[in-house]
Amino acid sequence: MKQISPRAACVVAAIAALFATLGAVPALADAGHDHGGEAPLVGSPNAPKRQPNGSVFLPKLAQRQLGVRTIVAEERELPQSHQWVGRVVMDPNAGGKVQPTVAGRIEAGPRGLPVLGQAVKKGEVLAVVRPSAGAIERAEQRAQAAQLRASLALEKQRLARLEALEGSVPRKEVDAARFEVASLGERLTAIGGSLTTTESLVAPVSGVIATSDSVAGQVVEAGHVLFEIVDPARLQVEAVAHDATLAASVAGASASVDGGRTSFPLAWIGAGRALRDQALPVLFHTVDGNVPPLNLGQPVQVVVQTRERIRGIPVPAAALVKNPANQEIVWVHTSAERFAPRTVRYRMLDGATASITAGLAAGDRVVVEGAPLVNQVR
Repeated sequence: MKQISPRAACVVAAIAALFATLGAVPALADAGHDHGGEAPLVGSPNAPKRQPNGSVFLPKLAQRQLGVRTIVAEERELPQSHQWVGRVVMDPNAGGKVQPTVAGRIEAGPRGLPVLGQAVKKGEVLAVVRPSAGAIERAEQRAQAAQLRASLALEKQRLARLEALEGSVPRKEVDAARFEVASLGERLTAIGGSLTTTESLVAPVSGVIATSDSVAGQVVEAGHVLFEIVDPARLQVEAVAHDATLAASVAGASASVDGGRTSFPLAWIGAGRALRDQALPVLFHTVDGNVPPLNLGQPVQVVVQTRERIRGIPVPAAALVKNPANQEIVWVHTSAERFAPRTVRYRMLDGATASITAGLAAGDRVVVEGAPLVNQVR
């Protein structure tokens, strides 16, 4: 065995003493990075966690806190459904527009100018239009009125002379003079009224003011839409069917305004017979008692069910979420604390229910509440 020199032994002893000293002194962080006396964080083995295979470990306590609910998938024969784009429109028998027939200046009605959301009754005067005429037109009307007054005065004098000679002049001349006086009087009244008569704008139906485009003193043209009145309980939904043949086989329909979370039923009215932008317009009306607050022009998602039948598994639309690849998935409860994602194909049955046509088997326990929260576990 090779003997080390006394000098080398001293160097080894010095290095050993240095490491011993470093091990005895506690490590210190830079200024501002010291955590004081806090204990280091240690991950809980029972915390929700995404597994390497994409599944999620979710303890029972976390499931209750997240409100996770499941149902057993059951395959059924379901109606074929299609999604159309629609919008809320006015029922022509329960709504109307208020337009002046002459150009003029707007004046308030007995209750003032109506405002948005104000309830009005059929026949109520909403505003008054005072006709406006140009200087030349007014001058022509005044000149015509002056001419009529002069003619009327002359005819009255002639009638008075004929009535004084009654018996010596033919009676038909006296009657003709009377008719001429009456005619000139009516024409003068009509001409004079055209300069001062106002037009009262009345509500054509009872309802609430949906749109308003008027202020006091505003000058409007004839035909300008000043107010739109609707009955909120009687609205219609107009959708477009790009496949015109589907319009003949509609068995039911529903609509949603919140992306499918809630839906309300629709009743079929009919379809047009003229294409609009290569699509057929179809019309539904809302059903009493199940309609959320709707507004004219509001877009809605319309789901129609045809008379054709398909096999599928119905699940609430809230069970559908997207994975990082932007694919539609549902979460399946595979064991007590395990959830696995399943990529699926589906068709909407109505605004709140989807029919899974591929990717899910009968008997699987599908997460129908809390699926977005399970999908966020990392």
